[in-house]
Amino acid sequence: MNLDASSVAFAAYLVAALLFILSLAGLSKHETARNGVAYGIAGMAIALVATLWLAIDVADVADTGALPVVLLLVAVLIGAAIGLWRARVVEMTGMPELIALLHSFVGLAAVLVGWNGYLSHPELGLESLKDIHNAEVFIGVFIGGVTFTGSIVANLKLSARMKSAPLMLPGKNAINLGALGAFVVLTIWFVATPNLALLIAVTVVSLALGWHLVASIGGGDMPVVVSMLNSYSGWAAAASGFLLSNNLLIVTGALVGSSGAYLSFIMCQAMNRSFISVIAGGFGIEAPAGEAKEYGEHREIQAAETAELLAGASSVVITPGYGMAVAQAQYPVAALTAALRERGVDVRFAIHPVAGRLPGHMNVLLAEAKVPYDIVLEMDEINDELGDVDVVLVIGANDTVNPAALEEPGSPIAGMPVLEVWKARDVVVFKRSMAVGYAGVQNPLFFRDNTQMLFGDAKERVNDIIAALPVRV
Repeated sequence: MNLDASSVAFAAYLVAALLFILSLAGLSKHETARNGVAYGIAGMAIALVATLWLAIDVADVADTGALPVVLLLVAVLIGAAIGLWRARVVEMTGMPELIALLHSFVGLAAVLVGWNGYLSHPELGLESLKDIHNAEVFIGVFIGGVTFTGSIVANLKLSARMKSAPLMLPGKNAINLGALGAFVVLTIWFVATPNLALLIAVTVVSLALGWHLVASIGGGDMPVVVSMLNSYSGWAAAASGFLLSNNLLIVTGALVGSSGAYLSFIMCQAMNRSFISVIAGGFGIEAPAGEAKEYGEHREIQAAETAELLAGASSVVITPGYGMAVAQAQYPVAALTAALRERGVDVRFAIHPVAGRLPGHMNVLLAEAKVPYDIVLEMDEINDELGDVDVVLVIGANDTVNPAALEEPGSPIAGMPVLEVWKARDVVVFKRSMAVGYAGVQNPLFFRDNTQMLFGDAKERVNDIIAALPVRV
């Protein structure tokens, strides 16, 4: 390889890595998110150009002709075309399962890179370097396999093509621990005496473990799972970077892996769950299934009555959930917010850490509808003030406002912090029906004396409320 080409590529990769770090920093705040995206795009563009340059240089040195460069360009163009198409057609409600699917591609790539690293038999002078290479191959294949099938299961659950209830096989924890133990033993064996049978064995074990880990997690906890798989995909990319001697892949994979793990940890704290139980696949089924209870009758309200209730309120809190995303009600909600604020009503939004099916799902929807950032508050910022609120509108949320999490120790969501909306003077819940939420748990909030149900499509009902608001005198 030409020294100048490798030096320039190394410098370009360093610049790209710095841009990725700036991208993460920018995406951490609403105000700098656009800059964060721009930094990320610039970093990836630089990385692709540097990789193409290296491919051209390697082709010249190895005298392989233009085939490697053509294959690289074809792969990039196909990937870019598919990516642009999916980005244009995907709905916001489909983003979680799309992200899970993208994670699976990273895992599959890591498996293929690992297999290539074994089959290519690279020339390594020292025996210790061969051992390190074999360990990298094995670890990369294992992490990639777990990420691949785990992400596929997450995609199936999020898209409702697979039941959201957790899989409860006998000896579930023993299966997971046994798979991890088998991986350790197989790794030592492979480093000592590398052979194809062991590589096939670890591939099968990793694929089975990834499927079982995520299948064992309840659907209500999928936002944390997506974050966890994001972390896994980062470590899979880093493992590929070691095999390919690519510093940018190592740095980028470490950034994604560590940030995803930290986000998962924060979300587990917000939900009062064990981080270890998440990565061990036991998340979501620790609490016993509570007995079915009879909570009484619910009360209904109409849009016109809701409009009168809001017009007479001095403070209103809107709690959005996945139902708002499904109905694409964020724009009418933003219009209702503006109308109420013009009347002098104090309107704020309360966002649960796992509202929707993806971390930050509701924040993105509200930002898309131009809702002011300063009135969108996290659960910890507003929960203590809900007792002083006149009206809370729960639009499409269910499990995140369920008092059973605090009041029923036998509930599957017991111990999860929730938005305590029932403390407000009046609560109006927007729902299509009385069906249970994604976690499959009945919500006693719907039957409380200060709660009324507004049935129908959330977008239509919000528009009806705006139309029914009394004319200001």
